[in-house]
Amino acid sequence: MTIVDHHRRIQESLLSRPERRVLLWLAARMPGWVTPDHLTAIGVIGAALVLLGYWLSRFQPGFLWLAAAGYIVNWFGDSLDGTLARYRHHERPRYGFFLDHTVDVVCLTLMFLGIGVSPYADFRLAACALISYTSLAQLSYINMIVTGEFRISGGKVGPTETRVIGIAAAAALYFVGGVGLMLPVAGFVTWLDILLAIITVFFLGLFTILAIQLAAPLAKLEPRPRR
Repeated sequence: MTIVDHHRRIQESLLSRPERRVLLWLAARMPGWVTPDHLTAIGVIGAALVLLGYWLSRFQPGFLWLAAAGYIVNWFGDSLDGTLARYRHHERPRYGFFLDHTVDVVCLTLMFLGIGVSPYADFRLAACALISYTSLAQLSYINMIVTGEFRISGGKVGPTETRVIGIAAAAALYFVGGVGLMLPVAGFVTWLDILLAIITVFFLGLFTILAIQLAAPLAKLEPRPRR
C-alpha cells in the first residue's frame, strides 16, 4: 500500500461546494458505457480546443469562443472522471492518481501555450504563469507525501476557479481586444499581460507562504539533532 491509497483530499475553493453537487448530479446521469478514462480523454480534447481557439484568434477573434468552450469541455472531463469513478465505486487509486495528474500537466501546458501563441499576450508571461501554477501543484504533491493530505486548492482558488478566469478572459478579449498601455521599461503591454503577471505573482506568493507553513511544523516534529 502507498500514500496514494490513503491520502485525504481537501478542496476548499470558492466554487467547491456547488461544483460537487453538479458533478454528483452529472455522475448519476452518465450513461453506463461512459468510463472515467473516456472523461479524462474529453478533458484533454478540451485543453486542445483552448490551444486551437487562441491560435486561430490570430486570424479571427471569433475563435476566442472556441477557447472559452474548450475550458468548459476540459472542466467537464477533468472534474467528472474522478467523481464518476467514486460514484460507481470503481476507484483505481494509484492508476487514477497517476493518470489524472499526468494528464493535468499536458492540459495545463496546452492551455497556457494557447494563451502564449495568441496575439494578445507575451509568450514569456504565459510561460511564467504556467511555471507558477505547476509549482503550486508540485507543492500539493509534496504535502501529500509528508502529511497524507492532498490539497487541491490554495487561497480559495483551485482548477475550476482558474478555468472561470480563463473563460472570462477569452470573452473579454473578444469584446475589447488586446488593449493596453506603454510602460517605460517593458514597452507596450496588454491587459492580458498584466493579468498573467498578477497570476504569476499570486501563485508564487502562495507557493512561498504554503511552503513556509508546511516546513515550520515539520521542523518542530523532526528537530535538528544536537551535536
